[in-house]
Amino acid sequence: MIESPVRDQKAYDSRFNTNDLRMTRILLTNDDGIHSDGLIKLEEALKTLGDVYVVAPAAEMSGASHSLTLARPLRIRQLDSRHWAVDGTPTDCVTLALNKILPAAEHPDICVSGINHGGNLGDDATYSGTVAGALEATILGVPGLALSLVARDNFNFKDAAAFAVVAAQKVLDEGLPEGTLLNINLPPGEIKGVRVTRQGIKNARPVITEHIDPRGKAYFWIGEEYFNSNSEEGTDYHAVDLGYVSVTPIRSDMTDHQALTAIESWNYLKDTELIQKS
Repeated sequence: MIESPVRDQKAYDSRFNTNDLRMTRILLTNDDGIHSDGLIKLEEALKTLGDVYVVAPAAEMSGASHSLTLARPLRIRQLDSRHWAVDGTPTDCVTLALNKILPAAEHPDICVSGINHGGNLGDDATYSGTVAGALEATILGVPGLALSLVARDNFNFKDAAAFAVVAAQKVLDEGLPEGTLLNINLPPGEIKGVRVTRQGIKNARPVITEHIDPRGKAYFWIGEEYFNSNSEEGTDYHAVDLGYVSVTPIRSDMTDHQALTAIESWNYLKDTELIQKS
């Protein structure tokens, strides 16, 4: 019997696509900027799975949501053979990565966005550039993961980065339903386990502060005042509050399928009702 030179077959398979004996390719992005500590720790961890390419905003783009830059040109700065900084949003980064920066022969097998400084729970997922980066990849046919560390300070990304490896490997092995990405929120401190969750509801209100600049003109900061979170059982908030990783499947299809029946009467509006007559 001839012993295989590969001692750890699982480790070998995790770095190579055994169907065509090539390295697994991973695209990284985020909304905290290319020099973010969360992105750096994520890259270091995911190198154990294959070739990692980083295309991320040149500056922080938190709250950019799923926005494309259309009113001005975009500039790409290549830092080295695996890192590109874009003066745009996470959505811009992924769009450029998959359609301009990376050649077809280096098309990624998965896109991982993060690790975000702070949570993207409940309604905040709709504002998140981190989630949007993974969403854009999903729309363009690449499985997407968004990872966020639910903390406000003292960010320690060690456990979050380690879980990112587990999550990415599971998606590479098992895939995801078409059009679905995973919004993953990790608790600070010890991780007790994993919970598949639904999106909760944020309990907060906008706080607008007004100031006057040296020229006497008003400017404004938008913030939020948080109340108790909606920690209903089964939600992302509840899982993280208990020390579990929250894994929420999100679809690019935003149709409220349950409401299709509820508003079915719209199909029967008469022609005379379609235009308000003066």
